[in-house]
Amino acid sequence: MKKLVHIKRPNKKSVLPLTVTMDLFVDLPASQKGSHMSRNLELVSEIIDQTLKAPVSDLESFCAETAELLLKKHEYATFSEVKAEADYFLDVMYPSGQKGSEPYKLVAEARAKSNGELKKLIGVKAIGMTACPCAMEVVRKLDSRDKNCSAPTHNQRNIGTLIIEVPRGTEVVDADDLIDIVEKSFSSPTYSILKRKDEGELVLRAHAKPKFVEDVVRDILSAVLKRYKDLPDEVLVIARSESEESIHKHNAFAERVTTLGELRK
Repeated sequence: MKKLVHIKRPNKKSVLPLTVTMDLFVDLPASQKGSHMSRNLELVSEIIDQTLKAPVSDLESFCAETAELLLKKHEYATFSEVKAEADYFLDVMYPSGQKGSEPYKLVAEARAKSNGELKKLIGVKAIGMTACPCAMEVVRKLDSRDKNCSAPTHNQRNIGTLIIEVPRGTEVVDADDLIDIVEKSFSSPTYSILKRKDEGELVLRAHAKPKFVEDVVRDILSAVLKRYKDLPDEVLVIARSESEESIHKHNAFAERVTTLGELRK
């Protein structure tokens, strides 16, 4: 289902309206043939009406509240799950010095159990660029030019995803910080507006930092460790990197689903 959700983040003055696409799930006992899906629609409409009067603090909290109330609506269920995705724009400075805004995706998830257990996650998707190290090495062997210079290679549009669990009572995970982590893990960020000189500088920058999809995931996880030193070991972290290949018919994909504790080891 698609709904308009109003967010009022603690560090922002204005209310942020988000067009959110949501997936809602509950489990079923063996004795029941199907869920009462109209209850899901009624529930979300009720919560949306409340956010008009008192906006929620963040998307993951909205998902968490929905997941817990799903269990009350579906008294036969022992587990519920809510997933949400929304378009999100962030103010940026283009290489030319011009100000603008760039599109990203906010993702949030919540999973609730009838025993009171609740898990909520916040994440982002960002689009950047990777320069292929493999082709660069092959070209370097074929090319007789200065070996200290970056060799030509093919570029890939990379979709980076970072999702991190937010423990109860924690407000230290901000979507803007997650976007910053993902963008710095690419060979280079990408921009909607680039002048020719900026295009050239961006390509040179990316070629100076060639990366496999696995490298993007490694760098995302490394940055998460540095940024969230105070979060507990059991916090779940999901990092994904997908490169839309320019010289192959297939894409390259890497993923790590882990915890902060595993990463610290």
